[in-house]
Amino acid sequence: MKNRTPVRPFLAVSCVISAVLVLGACGGGSTEPESAGPSTTNVSGEYVTPRTMPEGKGSTEDDGVFPRTVVHFQGETKLDAEPERVVVISTGQADALLTLGVVPVGSTSGEGAEMIPQYLKDAFPEDAQALDDVTSVGDRFAPDLESVANLDPDLILMNTAGKDAGQMYASLNAIAPTVATQGTGLYWKQDLLLLADSLGQRQSAESWLDEYQTEAATFGESLSEPGNVSFLRLNSDRTRVFGVASFSGSVAEDIGLARPESQTFTDETSLDISSEQLDLADGDHLFYGVQGGDDSQLTGLPLWDSLAAVQADTAVSVDDDTFYLNTGPTAARGILSTLQETLGS
Repeated sequence: MKNRTPVRPFLAVSCVISAVLVLGACGGGSTEPESAGPSTTNVSGEYVTPRTMPEGKGSTEDDGVFPRTVVHFQGETKLDAEPERVVVISTGQADALLTLGVVPVGSTSGEGAEMIPQYLKDAFPEDAQALDDVTSVGDRFAPDLESVANLDPDLILMNTAGKDAGQMYASLNAIAPTVATQGTGLYWKQDLLLLADSLGQRQSAESWLDEYQTEAATFGESLSEPGNVSFLRLNSDRTRVFGVASFSGSVAEDIGLARPESQTFTDETSLDISSEQLDLADGDHLFYGVQGGDDSQLTGLPLWDSLAAVQADTAVSVDDDTFYLNTGPTAARGILSTLQETLGS
């Protein structure tokens, strides 16, 4: 008999995440995962970031009803019972699972990043032992199939961004029922709903999104003169600013915050800049992250002190994993908490 994955009541957990993450979001910290350039045709109403299940995807079943057939980005998958042993392949899916009250039995990691980032350990201390027991199944672009199979999963989660999705899906689906989300920070909300559907928790995830989006919008309405917000990241040898169609950009959009003119683009996730173009990262408020946590790689640049945000003391070091890598709901709450604390003070 399979061991059941630890599960918590979903909505109760979401209420404490904001308070936990704001404490960890001001340290140094990892690229926007698998960042394919999104198209501006993928919009949801007035929002760049889609807020609903993709048309034709998911199941028609209510929460907790199994068997169910989930239509996803590589076909459709029948799940005979509620999944108990889940392996995640793509960055951000461990975040979504934990927010839904499920600890994965196996996970991959991104380049230069922890398999289970610290912000998730901080947000879910009650799962400390279970998180320590999560088994590594290799790289997100090339998972170790033998390691996946050895975990005897009853559900595998992957996404289609930045890889030969068809080949990976065929290999994983031969091991256990596999559901493919779309991936990238632009699609984190619809991916959460699709992932939740495979667990029998879509309606709960919809409630979580409604609560989060309402809180973000209410906060935005409370700000009299918030100014614009800039997002900057350095990882490896890449320095980038992030546009509207990015994960951190989506949270700013939820709040209703303006962006610097250099970051209003929606046809790509991010824009690579040189150290001589650092002015493109300037704004009324600048939130910057460095993979590995050595902020001096940015703050030591010759043009850093010339930025208006630096001179006004409105440049804030943030947790890189939360803002720029994991694209999950707990990370989104962490960004919201940081923006609330910074802009609302």
